[in-house]
Amino acid sequence: MTNPYGIVDTFEKAIAEYAGSKYAVAVESCTAAIFLSLVYQKQFGSYWDEQRFDEYGERNNVISLPTHTYPGVACSIIHAGFNIVFRTGDWNNWEGAYQLYPLHIWDSALRFKKGMYIEKTFYCLSFHVKKILPIGRGGMILTDNKDAYEWFKKARFDGRSPVPLLQDNFTMLGYNCYMQPEQAARGLQLLQALGDRELQDLDVEKQGYPNLSLFDVYKQ
Repeated sequence: MTNPYGIVDTFEKAIAEYAGSKYAVAVESCTAAIFLSLVYQKQFGSYWDEQRFDEYGERNNVISLPTHTYPGVACSIIHAGFNIVFRTGDWNNWEGAYQLYPLHIWDSALRFKKGMYIEKTFYCLSFHVKKILPIGRGGMILTDNKDAYEWFKKARFDGRSPVPLLQDNFTMLGYNCYMQPEQAARGLQLLQALGDRELQDLDVEKQGYPNLSLFDVYKQ
């Protein structure tokens, strides 16, 4: 029998080619993409912006966010073991994508453009029904880091390898956040329909993001 999840691999390769990244890993949402990226950062300590430490002190697990973003981003940061500081001013004039500063992790939920990938990052996409490639629900991590790519592939699938369950050798604790084949199939169809059109970033204000700095739950 043909593996139905082969369509997910095809979708990943198509997005990687479109975005300009070496690898892509499909997950259930952009929130899941950000969370896995943070967990990898926490465990392996890569993708820090070393030049920015002087501005905020030593590596203290503090991530800067704009005050207006999706709550799931803040939840993911805290669940992954980091703390949040909300920045004002220009931080809230972001368009399409922003950095989880000072990590090389980007939330690109409101941007989907040809060649959008930024080198040496974990670049997280959203395919929610309100986004530019609206498959209904879904997300993806773009990266050029082979080790991270292989870790993400297993981490999203309960720590499993792409073999029958009884033949697997479990070596890590994973998460249940993989993409379903029917979503990947719709993604391929919509991606083909986009063609070479120039796509504009979604408007942050129209997303209705609340001011997260007003809520004590995000202050750890």
